[in-house]
Amino acid sequence: MARGRPARAVVYQRLETALEELRTRLGGLPSPKESEYVWSDIWHLEAHHSTALEGNTLVLREVEALLEKGRAIGAKPLKEYMEVKGYADAARWVYGQAIEGGDWAPDGLISEQELRHIHYLAMGPVWGVAPHPDATERESPGSYREHNIRPFSAGMTPPPWPQVPSDVHSWIALVEAVGREQRGGRPGGRPLPEQLAHLHNAFERVHPFIDGNGRTGRLALNLILVRLGYPPVIVLKRQRPEYLRAMQRADAEEYGPLGELLARAMIDNLNRFILPNIAGPARLVPLAALVDRDISLVALRSAATRGRLDAVMGETGWLSTRKAVTKYKRSRQHAGRTGQR
Repeated sequence: MARGRPARAVVYQRLETALEELRTRLGGLPSPKESEYVWSDIWHLEAHHSTALEGNTLVLREVEALLEKGRAIGAKPLKEYMEVKGYADAARWVYGQAIEGGDWAPDGLISEQELRHIHYLAMGPVWGVAPHPDATERESPGSYREHNIRPFSAGMTPPPWPQVPSDVHSWIALVEAVGREQRGGRPGGRPLPEQLAHLHNAFERVHPFIDGNGRTGRLALNLILVRLGYPPVIVLKRQRPEYLRAMQRADAEEYGPLGELLARAMIDNLNRFILPNIAGPARLVPLAALVDRDISLVALRSAATRGRLDAVMGETGWLSTRKAVTKYKRSRQHAGRTGQR
């Protein structure tokens, strides 16, 4: 463990405390209709990073221009723009279905029809310009593979293709078992992040589609998360080596490293996007939820430690309010104008 890095159990406890705060004091996740801008920020970031994990080279600015203005800025191959567009279409559908439900809402957390629809949305645009060279017509977006997959470099071998439908049904049953535990308030012996790691890895081991399994698996995991009332996960492109190592260890049923990565990602989304937008100006939240382009987390911690920022020490670190941070920033501006420090 790196120096200064909290133990895995501490990370899990921080997540549990943050989720309890979200449920009991802040009213749970906002719906897309209630806080569209919250989900829009997450949407941009996820479309960028999840496709970048698969080798896409568009930068965040190019992703935002494509999704908000429909403009393909830069000179990247058309395939890369279509990868981002497809993923973004699928992610928007996931977030909309997760809270609003509508005609698609199943009795459980995810259905086979929804899983295939996610793949269809994510892979349809890129398939139109660069279909998989080995795919048959029956393996188009939304359809299961009819090819066997060679063993991966780390040694994991996906099941033979005739076994895929049965294995998908078994995976959905596993998802529902976790869902019953979480919704019934009777969590099993394994921490929630490691249950999620098991679900995510189990899907990737089935590898039900000829292409796009990583993207579909992360989108499916986020649909499960937000239907449970939990924040979605974004695995950042700089975390790719760590993510792949964690997946390899999960192949051997060691779910701790992947669970910790997912837990940290959920905490980051809570602090960066959700808490700052749904907490009122006088609500105590972690300092990380109050960072903006004008002030960094280091500056807030320093101000809290020196007593310059109205803050309290909670179980997981300093807490303050948006109102207190606004007051502190004004005091800094005044000190700057008068030459004080």
